[in-house]
Amino acid sequence: MPCIGGSVRGEPPAPPGGAPFALLRPACPRPDRAARVSPCLSALSSSRSPRPARKTRSACNQAFTVAAAAVASGVPVSLWLTGESAWFGLPGRAGDFSLPHAAPLADLLAGVLAAGSVTVCTQCAARRNIEADDLISGIRIAGAATFVAEIMTEGAQALVY
Repeated sequence: MPCIGGSVRGEPPAPPGGAPFALLRPACPRPDRAARVSPCLSALSSSRSPRPARKTRSACNQAFTVAAAAVASGVPVSLWLTGESAWFGLPGRAGDFSLPHAAPLADLLAGVLAAGSVTVCTQCAARRNIEADDLISGIRIAGAATFVAEIMTEGAQALVY
């Protein structure tokens, strides 16, 4: 994704106005390029507690960090929660996730929701008995056809973690 450089370390400072992320660099020179980020977390525990293996936890956090950095850079973002990451669409679940030296997942998710979209995979939600009314306000449930339509949009960049 050409508009994002470097990484976010720790918790980024909040800019004036209360948004959870400061711009990491000037606005994206190519705002016509949308980012689609999907944290595929098939190795997460099947329990209702988001406690994946460290390698998978890092990939999970990286997906949310990249999505939040893209939003902060002015890039349109659609974050898809698939597999066990579908649990993060429920209130309080992202707050239960922690990783040393990483921004809190709940803050990253809030940043994406503030200026982008977040979607839980239809089949992933169904397998976990998650319904639309269970989700954080602003998060939707949609299926493969919607994902394909989004990634086939002119100029879209799909990133899968």
